Amino acid sequence: MAYSSFSEFIAALESAGELKRIRVPVATELEITEFADREMKSPGGGKALLFEKPTVNGVVSKFPLAINTMGSTKRMAMALGLKSIDELAQQMQLILKAKPPSNLKSAWELAKQGFDLLHARPKHVKTGPCKEVIHRFPSPGVTPSSLPTLLDLPILKCWPMDGGRFITFPCVHTRDPDTGERNLGMYRMQIFDEQTSGMHWQVHKVGARHGKRYYERGERMPVAVTIGGDPAYTMAATAPLPDGLDEILFAGFVRKKSVELVKCETVDLEVPADVDFVLEGYVQPGEMRAEGPFGDHTGFYTPVDDYPVFHLTAITHRRDAVYPCTVVGIPPMEDFYMGEASVRIFLPVFKMNFPEIVDMALPAEGVFHNLVFVSIRKQYPWQAYKIMHGLWGMGQMMFSKYIIIVDADCNVHNTSEVLFRLCANTDPQRDSTFIKSPCDALDHAPSVPCIGSHMGIDATRKLAAEGYPREWPELLKMDETVKAKVHALVSALGD
Repeated sequence: MAYSSFSEFIAALESAGELKRIRVPVATELEITEFADREMKSPGGGKALLFEKPTVNGVVSKFPLAINTMGSTKRMAMALGLKSIDELAQQMQLILKAKPPSNLKSAWELAKQGFDLLHARPKHVKTGPCKEVIHRFPSPGVTPSSLPTLLDLPILKCWPMDGGRFITFPCVHTRDPDTGERNLGMYRMQIFDEQTSGMHWQVHKVGARHGKRYYERGERMPVAVTIGGDPAYTMAATAPLPDGLDEILFAGFVRKKSVELVKCETVDLEVPADVDFVLEGYVQPGEMRAEGPFGDHTGFYTPVDDYPVFHLTAITHRRDAVYPCTVVGIPPMEDFYMGEASVRIFLPVFKMNFPEIVDMALPAEGVFHNLVFVSIRKQYPWQAYKIMHGLWGMGQMMFSKYIIIVDADCNVHNTSEVLFRLCANTDPQRDSTFIKSPCDALDHAPSVPCIGSHMGIDATRKLAAEGYPREWPELLKMDETVKAKVHALVSALGD
């Protein structure tokens, strides 16, 4: 199911009892963060919040603000029009393992998969709801008093030491100047003034690579930022897609409906026609500005550093636009559920490359890729190390600081069980390995930014060829017949 607007998604959440409305004025400076942080840390992620009267410097914004809309397992599935994220994961697996049909039923299943893939191709339209209100800026630094600016949007200052207000759910559209390939990424944007902001694309990101080519060519880089619309766009912007795979195509596949693209007013880019806001502009080659601090998903403030500057040339939006955003900080937060969904969806891709993988988890304490648990069907010596090194070589998995490999019978979603295996099954010197690798730019621990070491731990049962000459002991496990008998007795006894 595709949502025709972000408001439609909000309505679906409310109908499902997943939304709380805050009808009193609440400040975008810190207060909304405190509301959201309490809700996000409630059991199961709490509820989505819709602030009907967010205030900016004491003035009520004309745009309501939504937060924590994807901050639970249920809402994350609803954002993609599903009852469960596993539905999409299963479809990914079917497509990856598609074989010639052997009967009518398998032919029908394959046809349905092909039909879903047809939706991946976007459609081009002349206009759309995102252009119901259009404001162009005549020239940089000149802002007519009648025009809304970045300062008029209900953009949050999230934490006390933040360097300013930050757009936290921006879908940033760029294009490779050589190949024409587009990219959709999510890079936070610190508001500097009415028409400029930071563009926090890290050196490892595709947006930064596109920017580098524009800088080398000495050309101004067109950039469009969309906010709102179908939540599938946000998911696509944050998904760990293989480099070169078009996020717009992926969004169309996810929502089972082609994304309608419309040309921007002032830059040569296309954006989804049904989003709530479009910020059009450019990045000037070589122009950098100090950005930060920012209270990040690591649970710490990331320091001030120089990043490119985004110049606003136009704002277009829906008349009934809703401003969606998020807050990141000490986990668990909304982004944990988004990351968890990404792991479930793309697990079939990992399994295609490494068939011995049973399951994978990124626990909240690891703030995404700092800690990865992987269970495998172990068949031969040192197989765990093969998996570690293979994962470190796959896209954003290169940032995984700690990878712990366990046997297939360990539930990787139970952190206590994984830690039990880690402590019981390892000799620290024998079963650990260190590598040198690029690090996440947001990781403050390495001595040199973006460069550091990663650690892998083999917590599987050891084989003789792995230097374990004794017989590996059996794990305690109750007889199934006894378990069934006691279960029946307990049920009969009640409380």
